[in-house]
Amino acid sequence: MNLYQDERSQHIHSVIDKGRTMQQASGGMTLLDYAINASLVISHVAIRKGDHAGLVTFEEKFGTLLPASKQSGQMENLLESLYNQTTSFGESDYSALYTHLSKKISKRSLLILYCNFDSMVGMQRQLAYLRLLSRQHLVLVIFFENKELKEYSLQTPQSTEDYFKTVTAEKFIHEKKLITATLRRYGIYSLLTTTEELSVDLINKYLELKSKRLI
Repeated sequence: MNLYQDERSQHIHSVIDKGRTMQQASGGMTLLDYAINASLVISHVAIRKGDHAGLVTFEEKFGTLLPASKQSGQMENLLESLYNQTTSFGESDYSALYTHLSKKISKRSLLILYCNFDSMVGMQRQLAYLRLLSRQHLVLVIFFENKELKEYSLQTPQSTEDYFKTVTAEKFIHEKKLITATLRRYGIYSLLTTTEELSVDLINKYLELKSKRLI
């Protein structure tokens, strides 16, 4: 029984992009803050489920790497590693991320990537590295809906300026859906969610992937 549990025990890494796009604020917190909170929640759930939880952070250069573990002190290690993490003003280096993960994480893992692709152009700049990572690991890309834009798109325009803003909002919303479809085409999982629903949606997605034995 223990041998079976060890074989079914998977490695889950929260991979947090700390670049400038994660500075965006929502509800008095940055997207990085939400990513940190969600990574702690999913790590706790994963360890309770018998999986190993680890952490990766990166920005213009590779940052933190905490190897996946399910030992009793791992949550304290994660808390310490995430304490005082801040965003940068540069664009994150996904090539460095791929290079380091290829060297440092040999076991097939679920990589939960917290980022903020707000356009196809932004995503396509990193797509080659995501595809390379997906050959070695199961990649789940987390990115965020803009709640204000979504609400604005549902309003009835009252002026020419309103029409312009509504069209702009709908364009951004469409881009997010297009990103999701493009990632799916290349076998990369994604979760488009709001900051408020992030943790619950992520737990459900993790349990779904686990029930299907994709990890």
